[in-house]
Amino acid sequence: MKTLTYISAVIFLALLFWAVPVQSHAGNIVTDAGGRSIRIDAPFTRIISLYGAHTHNLKTLGLDKEIIGVCPMDEWAEKPEYSYHDGLEKFMAARPDLVLIRPMIDQAYAALVKGMEKAGIIVVSLQPGSMDEMFDYWLALGTLTGKVDQAQQMVFSFKDEIAKIAAATRAIPDKKQVYFEAIHSRMKTFTPGSMAIFALETAGGVNLAQDAPAVRGTNIAFYGKERILSHAHEIDVYLAQKGAMNQPTPEMIKNEPGFDVIRAVKENQIFIVDEKIVSRPTMDLLKGIHTIADMLYPGILETGSVQ
Repeated sequence: MKTLTYISAVIFLALLFWAVPVQSHAGNIVTDAGGRSIRIDAPFTRIISLYGAHTHNLKTLGLDKEIIGVCPMDEWAEKPEYSYHDGLEKFMAARPDLVLIRPMIDQAYAALVKGMEKAGIIVVSLQPGSMDEMFDYWLALGTLTGKVDQAQQMVFSFKDEIAKIAAATRAIPDKKQVYFEAIHSRMKTFTPGSMAIFALETAGGVNLAQDAPAVRGTNIAFYGKERILSHAHEIDVYLAQKGAMNQPTPEMIKNEPGFDVIRAVKENQIFIVDEKIVSRPTMDLLKGIHTIADMLYPGILETGSVQ
C-alpha cells in the first residue's frame, strides 16, 4: 500500500523558475519539494501530470498507459487534459493514484492540493533548480513509477553526451562572451549555476552576467539596462530565451533604446532559443546545448567528437 506522511509543514512561494529544495530518494522513499515523504511499495499506475517537464520525462521513461491525464500545454495524443484551475471533482472522478505538481501549484492552489490529499490522492511536488537536483529528480520519478533502471540510464546518457560536448568545446581558443536574457521587459538574466547558464557554458559560451543576484531565491536574476550596457563592448552574442514569460525578437532587442551600442547588436549576433530546451529539466537540455553551440560556433559539434 502506498502511504503518505508529512515531515514538514514548510511550503514556500515558487514561481516558474524557482530554485526549490532538492527532492530525494532513498530506497523506496521519495521526499518532495513540499516536505512530503512518500513510501512506494508498488509503482503508481494512474498518474496525472500538471507540469510539462514531468510529462516529458514520464514519456522518456517509457510510460504511456500509466499516464491518465496531462496539463493543457502538453502534446500527448488522446490524453485527457487537467489543470490546477479545474475543480476537485474532476480529479476525483478520474481516480488517479498520483498527481505530479510543482511548487508553484503547491503554494498558489493549496486548497485544491489539500482537497486531493484529503480524498486519498497522493500528491508529489517536484522541480529541480540545479543540474545535480535534476539527476535526483529523474531518479525520483523513476522510483515513483517503477522505472529506476530507465531513470539511471537517462542520467548516464546525459552525462555521457555532456562529456562529448565538453571535449569538443573545451579547446575553443577565444570563447564568445554572451549575455543570456531571461525576461526582456524586466531586463532579467539567469543566475550562475542555473540550467540555462549550464547549457550556455557547456556549449562553450562565457556568461557575462556572473555577478547577477538572484531574485527572491529563484534562478532568475535582475540585471538592469545600465549593467547590460556597461558590458556593451564585451558582448559578442546576445542570447534570449523565448517562452510564456518572454516573447522577444531580434528586432525588439535591436530597437531597445540604448542597445545600439552593444557589440552583438551592431554585428547582428542576436539569437533566440526556446525556453523548453534551456530551462526545463529534461533530456531536451542536450538539444539546447547543441542549439546554442551551433549559434556561437557553427559546425563545432559536427567537426568535433559529438554526433
